[in-house]
Amino acid sequence: MSSILLVLVAMPFVVAIACYFLPTRIAKVITIASGSIAFVLSLILLPSAASHSQIVVGSLLRVDALSMVFLVATTFLYGTTAIFASGYLSLSDNDTGKRYGRRFYAGLNLFCWSMTAAPLVNGLALLWIAVEITTVISALLVAIDDTDEATEASWKYVLIASLGLGIALFGTIIMYYAGTAVFGPSYELSFTTLLTGATNFPPDIVRLSFVLAVLGYGTKMGLAPVHTWLPDAHSEAPTPISALLSGALLAISFYAILRYFQIAIRSLGPTFPREVLLIFGLASLALASLYLLAQRDIKRLLAYSSVEHMGILAIGMSFAAPIAIFGVLLHVLAHAAAKGTAFFGAGSVVRKFATKDLHKIRGGVDLLPWSGPMFLAAILALSAMPPFGIFRSEFLIVSGGLKDPQDTAAVLLVILVTIAFFGLSWFGTQTMLSPRDSLQIQHPTGGPTLVKGEVSIYIVVSMAIGLAALVVLGVHPPAVLTRLLTHAAGELGSPS
Repeated sequence: MSSILLVLVAMPFVVAIACYFLPTRIAKVITIASGSIAFVLSLILLPSAASHSQIVVGSLLRVDALSMVFLVATTFLYGTTAIFASGYLSLSDNDTGKRYGRRFYAGLNLFCWSMTAAPLVNGLALLWIAVEITTVISALLVAIDDTDEATEASWKYVLIASLGLGIALFGTIIMYYAGTAVFGPSYELSFTTLLTGATNFPPDIVRLSFVLAVLGYGTKMGLAPVHTWLPDAHSEAPTPISALLSGALLAISFYAILRYFQIAIRSLGPTFPREVLLIFGLASLALASLYLLAQRDIKRLLAYSSVEHMGILAIGMSFAAPIAIFGVLLHVLAHAAAKGTAFFGAGSVVRKFATKDLHKIRGGVDLLPWSGPMFLAAILALSAMPPFGIFRSEFLIVSGGLKDPQDTAAVLLVILVTIAFFGLSWFGTQTMLSPRDSLQIQHPTGGPTLVKGEVSIYIVVSMAIGLAALVVLGVHPPAVLTRLLTHAAGELGSPS
């Protein structure tokens, strides 16, 4: 098992270097192979993590049940996004197209490498480094199309995310200082060490560190009010990168917060950490729900949906019931599949209509006989409709919230999610189901007529995989996955 961890950390990096020098057609193949192999390897590790065992490689790499949840989500999106990108990118054979292809596939693999490494590294300092690397790589990918809008979005992302990670670094230093009260001035900042001594850490120092971590990593997670980079970056980035940003990067930032949460509940008890997450979660969900009612850009719509779901995760962690924490971790997996599939569908729609304007997109199901209905299904999945995984995860979260005698937060969660449902479902049904007079229609931008047919079979395949995963998570998650989520939820619960 240790060798698998080494392969997961090394393989995407090696593939990224290879993609920069190889022809684009070969880069596509090895990227799909790398993403698929990474997901298969994470599934091989899953039973060990689900059986209460840790896999450790030296002092740098470690996987447990909690990190395994986020590794599975990340590698799943790595594989499906690689398939989608092969159909989405239409690169010319001239020098410009070849250079773009090499940069894109090298960047995509580097981005996935950094996100795969983040849940595998052992320690708060290494985790901060991994998240910082994701910022640098993803900012370059946001700007890769070299438009004014993409460049502006990238700079905004760099400035806000760097400020947030600066705060997170300060939180890391403060947590290290808290540990000196137990371990002395020099010790290893590994998770095992910190969790072992957390009960004796100075409470006020841990309290400050946790707030800084939530604010800092919450910037990358997309929590309000430090979410402002997210809609622009998701809208202007190439669609494969948007899918990874929403489905994987935000989750990795949430993972970082959960590591601080583990320490905080041992040092402070559960009340303070949960109250902090509840405040950020409600603010994020309320803001996103209202913004979802007034969007014109299809990718910005999905970006605000990401803010909504990050708010749901934060609120879910504020509930004391173990079933709610189980639901939060299931939500991480279901959101990764749903948001990836939704962005794949949006990519197909944008390629077909050559516009992101929701008011200019009509009759998507007629023009895109496969990806159109699947895109609508992904929108409904994000809206927590059965039988998809997000319905199950949100049901568990709300059930856990209602177990608390003070269930106001659970009621607010239901109300705000309902508002978000109306926004998502309205625009989804308008763009996909509104009738058109003919299957051959004038292009929204005045170009040639639009003809019924798919953009690429690769897009259809990637979406089918995502929807299949959502149905499995919603109808009957595998027993080994249920054990993993139960074990991970136990690691996040209050110590007995």
